[in-house]
Amino acid sequence: MVMASAEQTGEMMQRPADMKSTTPAIDWRGRLLDRAPFLVACLMLALIVGIYGSLQSGVFTLDELNLDTAAAMTLMLAATGQTIVLLRGGIDLSIGGMISLGTVIAATRFADDPSTTGFWALAILALGFVIGALNGLLISLLKLQPFLVTLATWSILNGVAMIILPTDGGSIPTWWVGFASTQLFGVTSPVWMLLVLLLFWWWFRATRVGISIQATGSNEKSAFLSGVSITRVNLVTYGLSGLFAAGAALFLVTQTGAGSPTIGKDYILPSVAAAVIGGVSLFGGRGHLAGTLIGAFVLTLIGNLVFVLHVSSYWQPVASGVILLLSVLASSVAEKAARGRVQ
Repeated sequence: MVMASAEQTGEMMQRPADMKSTTPAIDWRGRLLDRAPFLVACLMLALIVGIYGSLQSGVFTLDELNLDTAAAMTLMLAATGQTIVLLRGGIDLSIGGMISLGTVIAATRFADDPSTTGFWALAILALGFVIGALNGLLISLLKLQPFLVTLATWSILNGVAMIILPTDGGSIPTWWVGFASTQLFGVTSPVWMLLVLLLFWWWFRATRVGISIQATGSNEKSAFLSGVSITRVNLVTYGLSGLFAAGAALFLVTQTGAGSPTIGKDYILPSVAAAVIGGVSLFGGRGHLAGTLIGAFVLTLIGNLVFVLHVSSYWQPVASGVILLLSVLASSVAEKAARGRVQ
């Protein structure tokens, strides 16, 4: 009885050790490597804000947040659609043409009557989705490169925009322009839009469509063998990109008060840069909208920093390029380190 009791006691003493040994340890290094590009973007933003705040008074206030978010919102909306496309493993150059076309339609069709303006605003959003979906359809059915298809679409949309409004002009109703400065609890509508974007992403990435987009970007062949419709993924991906580009156009006219047939080109490369700075992979399958939004803030605040430093505005693209290179380097190092751990 004593021996049996001793054996049982030994087993009982040994089980916790066995259970402890089989408990998987948290791979903190792997997690840090996976989040390295996003963490680098956060560090860049903190550094820029710190320098900006040390040179300019009132930076750490709600008013400054309202102003900076309004300045960055057009890019944020354009970059949201671009992020979805990049996660798919593609690229969308046509957002430039859609932004230009959206602004000129708004400048020539919006009126003081809210019902008329509301109709055309919805029409612009619908047009953006349809044009984007058409891009996805051409890419899928004709097996064409996204770069070439969206480049062609960009050119077509730019031409249509110039036919509608050859030069900058037109007019936007005062009440529509005032939307960007509308406040609720001291917070302007662009800040609320930023929160809505984050909530959208939190919901969207967990949906079947969101999961399919990311899976297709990671490995298209595996996703197809798992029953994912590549054509449907492309339709939704590029359709959403066009929708967000149209939304960017509708917000942009609240800042300019007019339409421009060429202004969209200023958001094509920055939308890609914002996503890459935020840790979105150009090869698809990896990234988060929060990083993209931080990247948009970084690119926007660089202009503010250049202004308070009293240096030539030509330094702004130089600084943006350096930050983009650092972000790509961080992403590359993280991917190589992660690949080495797997091997």
